[in-house]
Amino acid sequence: MSFRLSQRDKDIIGFINQFRAVDRDSLVELFFKQLKSPVNACNSVMIRLYRLGLIERTQQYSPTVYLPVDAKVKKNSQKILHFLSILDVYKQMCMFNAPKQVIVEDKPTGQKGGIEPDLFCIFKGSPFWIEIQRTQYSEQNMQEKIHLYEEFFFSDEWKSLHWQPEDRAAVFPSVILITPVRYAVFSDYIRIIQVTSIHELMDKYQSSAKQQRNTNPRTSASSDGIKINLT
Repeated sequence: MSFRLSQRDKDIIGFINQFRAVDRDSLVELFFKQLKSPVNACNSVMIRLYRLGLIERTQQYSPTVYLPVDAKVKKNSQKILHFLSILDVYKQMCMFNAPKQVIVEDKPTGQKGGIEPDLFCIFKGSPFWIEIQRTQYSEQNMQEKIHLYEEFFFSDEWKSLHWQPEDRAAVFPSVILITPVRYAVFSDYIRIIQVTSIHELMDKYQSSAKQQRNTNPRTSASSDGIKINLT
């Protein structure tokens, strides 16, 4: 049987492959919200793609969660909630400015035991590695995680990552810890930002940007270690 995929079909499949687990309501929000009956339209498309064998799904969650056809995650795995948390952070960013160069579960060192942020992206002109903490860790464990970032900083390998700008000096990403618990972690070498959500990040940024405009207009603003380029 032959079939033709629309560009939206291809975009949806690519998005699911990228984020590993995507719930129906997120697909409605990202791909169908401009339609008259977005939920019905989404359900129709996803049923068709599933029957064609182009995506997988698990109905152990409500609404349905869709997975890549070659997903290594079991349909009842708690890992699905992890990927949905990453997706939620991405959607929060999209409310302000669509992030670029998005990498889910980035492994910039290419080695086991190195840093493994949940998400890398360039957001409002600045690169970020994002750690999403759904469970509470000891401060020692969190500081060890920061030490891994510092080790990578001193390796200089980050300067040749593919997303680095070609026309100016390389930039080491800020590290965002999205966590309901504030940890007493520190670094003399990398910028660490602790917030409960992207909304809190942007509240701090926008407040700082307003203060900056009232004193000395610039193309960037910082608050509590937050620095985002205006684009």
